[in-house]
Amino acid sequence: MLDSELSSDMDRVTQLQDALEQLFLIMRNSLLYLSEKTPLNQVSSKVPLWKSRKDKADSPETFIENQKELVRDLVAKAKQIEVLIDALPPPDLSEDQNERLVKIDSEMRIANEEYRQSLERAKTLHKEVSETLRFLLISGQNNTS
Repeated sequence: MLDSELSSDMDRVTQLQDALEQLFLIMRNSLLYLSEKTPLNQVSSKVPLWKSRKDKADSPETFIENQKELVRDLVAKAKQIEVLIDALPPPDLSEDQNERLVKIDSEMRIANEEYRQSLERAKTLHKEVSETLRFLLISGQNNTS
């Protein structure tokens, strides 16, 4: 069973995974917004503007405000991720961790052996019950005949 320290570390990793997924979602949504709502302006007379977004584009003021909000969201999430990373325990490659892993491996081997023995016992009991039921069925048929 996991001790509280290991459980707490796993919770931090899960929080970090969730925060990274949220960051990726913010980045995805930011790119979608910027690519769909940007007003297209012709920057050179040599390069024609072949697409118009008058119906989809936000006003320049709204677009700038939304850009600032997107940046704030990205920075806030990045700072949250930084805090979560700083809260992670350092890699513990000490003798203590090695001993803990050896102990867990030993416990797992014992549990596997107990499982195998229980499975063999269950198979034996199943066979005995099946034979007993078969005997009773045959005996019952012989008595009624």
